[in-house]
Amino acid sequence: MKTRYIISSALMALAIVGCTDLDVDIKSVYTEYPTDSEIAIEARISNAYFAFRDAIGRRYDEGISCNSDEYTAVSFGGDYLNDRDMANFSLHSVDQDACKNQLNVYSEIQGGITKCNQILMDLGDENVSVSAPVRAARAFYTFLLMDNWGDTPIIDYRLLGADGIVDRSPRADVARWIETELLEVRDDCPTEVSSETYGTPTRWMVDALLAKLYINWNVYTQDVTSASWSSTATNEKLNDCVAACDDVIKSGLFDLSDDYKKKFMYDNGPHIKDFIYAMPFDAITQTGMTYARFRTWRQGQKDNGFYSVPLASSVGGNMALTPEYAELFCLPGDRRNDVIAGDANAETFDVYQYDATTGEKTNVRNTYQGTPVVFTKKITLATQDGDLNTGKNLTGWVQGYKSIKFFPNVEEVNAHSRNQSNDIPIFRYADILLMKCEAIVRGASATNGDTPQSLFNQIRSYVNAPTISSTPSLQDILDERGREFLDEHWRRNDLIRFGDFEREWGFKYLNPNANALTNRLLPLSRDILNVNTNWKQNNGY
Repeated sequence: MKTRYIISSALMALAIVGCTDLDVDIKSVYTEYPTDSEIAIEARISNAYFAFRDAIGRRYDEGISCNSDEYTAVSFGGDYLNDRDMANFSLHSVDQDACKNQLNVYSEIQGGITKCNQILMDLGDENVSVSAPVRAARAFYTFLLMDNWGDTPIIDYRLLGADGIVDRSPRADVARWIETELLEVRDDCPTEVSSETYGTPTRWMVDALLAKLYINWNVYTQDVTSASWSSTATNEKLNDCVAACDDVIKSGLFDLSDDYKKKFMYDNGPHIKDFIYAMPFDAITQTGMTYARFRTWRQGQKDNGFYSVPLASSVGGNMALTPEYAELFCLPGDRRNDVIAGDANAETFDVYQYDATTGEKTNVRNTYQGTPVVFTKKITLATQDGDLNTGKNLTGWVQGYKSIKFFPNVEEVNAHSRNQSNDIPIFRYADILLMKCEAIVRGASATNGDTPQSLFNQIRSYVNAPTISSTPSLQDILDERGREFLDEHWRRNDLIRFGDFEREWGFKYLNPNANALTNRLLPLSRDILNVNTNWKQNNGY
């Protein structure tokens, strides 16, 4: 179990849960709390900072990961079919009713905005040491909604009318509002990088978010659902992206010294030098992170199974890496190859147990009822339909390679209802380097002696992969981002920016509308529309 600096679960209970009903005057949800109590104030602020925890711990992960080329969400003769909710994401046939479990994370993220507004209303904007990072968190939550759903309400309590009802603002306007907010608060956010600021908005988190905003500027300020939109059109913000990256680089506070696999293990945390902004978890007081449940093969919890210690609870195994994505992990010597259970250069993979403490492969075979377990890179369906059913037997359960990137502490998982203590990074130093590399390749001015090749090779070198001897192409960068950021929820974003979201992978061919450009935005769930009756559904749904 990690020792955490963050406020205890008892103190977290003091936090007031924000209302997410936009038809209610946002000012009416104000509830007084003892402003003379630093503990109460800290609890409220902490509650706002970590409002994304539940969503990223499961449902956001399911939807965003399966909507990219990372995963095919399979089922097993009805097991884990769940109204095709995750399968629909894999097929780009997301449904506002069947997929509401994943789509309703919109409400959770929006709730984070409400909590930030409540704090700003209660404490005022005058104390910038408090208000600046809270505003940065609010901008981040707004970014998540804009990135995935397009037009988004700008929920700033200072801008709300008397009735508190807000409309969705055009995506381009939201992008510009986020930029303005971040530039206003950046210099007032903390610059310290320590256990005290871990998981909270800092100046460096603001820089990383600005860089992400700028590298995607053409996605957010143009109609990305139009056939005339181009992934290679001139981006007016590329030099701004480089400047934001340079601010992080020049700080000297981050580096790539951590072993790739170890920095995602269950004991990661503030000591990881690559993490700029992360969502902290532990299995007792900061719960909800259960990635291993859905990435461990269907019978991998048993004796002589996937781990050297049996799991007390069953696992899903319904998130299988697509063959196309698994093949990215093909570079000789690349440490990133070790975070998948599979061999990119082979069609099958003999499965050995993974040590429950180190996460490294042992020399003990994983067997099921006496049969050695062998994963297949190719995924074969038992029925050619949207169930994505591979069969309720050993042959069906072993389809597709698996991710073990966020390796669990098995004893914790057993003791605490599948909960893991792996923190989930949102912004990393490696991303800063690759965004700067991409921006220069796309036309930004090079700075500080960096070249696309030198930036790219910093990534290759720290994972012991072969370096390159020429300027990387955009395809090289997209592929490298795929290797580097598996399971970190940027792949969908990347595929759209690079114009690759409509490429064939997995079983998208089963959906005749898989390549509709409107799929670049997610639909609003029926639940969200029922609450916000003045909103219209995104086109195409």
